[in-house]
Amino acid sequence: MLPRPRRGDPLWIWLLHGWDVFSWAIIGLLTLATLLGDVPAGDRYGSLALLAVLALGYAAVRRGQRNTVRLASGYLVVLIVVVGLLSWLRDGFGVLYTVTLSQFVIFANTPRSAIVHSGLGALAITLGGSLRQGWGVDSLATNATSSVAVYAVGVVMALVTPRALAVRDERARLRRRLADAEQQLVEAQKRQGAAEERERIAREIHDTLAQGFASIVVLAEAARAGLAAEPAKSAQQLQSIERTARENLAEARVLVGAAPRDGVAAGSVATTLRRTLDRFVEDTGLTVEAELPDVDCDQPTRIALLRCTQESLANVRKHAAASTVGVVLTAGPEGIELEITDDGKGFVPGPAARGATDDGSAGDGGRDGAVPAGGFGLGGMRRRLAEFGGELTVTSSPGDGTRILVTVPVPVPVPVPVPEPVPVTAAVGAVADRPLLDVPSADGSPSGGSPADVSPTTGTATDGQV
Repeated sequence: MLPRPRRGDPLWIWLLHGWDVFSWAIIGLLTLATLLGDVPAGDRYGSLALLAVLALGYAAVRRGQRNTVRLASGYLVVLIVVVGLLSWLRDGFGVLYTVTLSQFVIFANTPRSAIVHSGLGALAITLGGSLRQGWGVDSLATNATSSVAVYAVGVVMALVTPRALAVRDERARLRRRLADAEQQLVEAQKRQGAAEERERIAREIHDTLAQGFASIVVLAEAARAGLAAEPAKSAQQLQSIERTARENLAEARVLVGAAPRDGVAAGSVATTLRRTLDRFVEDTGLTVEAELPDVDCDQPTRIALLRCTQESLANVRKHAAASTVGVVLTAGPEGIELEITDDGKGFVPGPAARGATDDGSAGDGGRDGAVPAGGFGLGGMRRRLAEFGGELTVTSSPGDGTRILVTVPVPVPVPVPVPEPVPVTAAVGAVADRPLLDVPSADGSPSGGSPADVSPTTGTATDGQV
């Protein structure tokens, strides 16, 4: 039994059901004509009774909740009998076969069933009409010709309808598959967004909070060790601990959204980097030679350069065992370059050694100069620069120090040259007796460091270092 059409069904299904509705409109008109017309009493009551039986059978099938296939088959038998009797009882009522032809397709369970039942209907009206007109070859041939012509239309309908239903079902399957694909795409985008956000937060924590906590630990150990022998230096180290803790608090507020997202105060990139270098000198006592001309760039680029500088200095502090660090900032028509060099022990750039630790530090494998692959060190720097189309180049070899070159392709005006770069220098143990380039602040200064009397002992700036 063909269900009622729904949105998205082919036009043929709608036409078929429209024909069914139209057939009952014609049956209603015939019933009205029978009631009001000049019809003999026997023919009138017989016609009305047959039409009533047909209407009741149709209503039973449409309202049936169980065994609808059996009800539909029974209704088709009733339809065949009614059209045959009406064609025998009334002149011209054989047209009901044409009017109700769509019902043989709608209520049939298979195309074969539709063809068989519609053929039986054609036979019924042929016999009924021939009996009413008087049995003979001529009447039989005339009725058979018209019945076969209508039956041919019914066969075409029975064959076309399954194809239309197949198209409908295929469209329904495609719509479901499309809906499933869209849902999967939405879920994949959510997962990708969550993964990217986790990576961003991990990178920001590594570049800020983790370095700051490492600095606090080292400074606290040094202050405790020298509390009795060098109270003045210990007091200075305690001040550095307090300042670093405040900076970490500010960075934590940035990460949870309670402060501006960049976490870096406005200003030129040169000023920002000078503050970072001042803190590095204060915490380590190393010599820093800096060339930092004023370079105009947007805020995201300035933050990227600052984070790269912080990461490089943190790796020098923890791994390079260097005495001097050089920082050179240059700009040209093609973009900005930041070069950070040290005279430390260097390393062999390459895959992680077997003893690399989970946090990306060298561990046992770092003793031969290999670069571990884990962590968020140089790998995080590369990912950050990739957002701007920038590149990170690492050059190093054992015993020859390390050179890190950051390139950001941002067109900027050529800066006004500085007459004479002034190196930032400090002797180990004499940090408290010399002025710094600038007052350290919490606007993007590097987190992390070691006290003036603590010598770095491991590694150098490595890809993936913490």
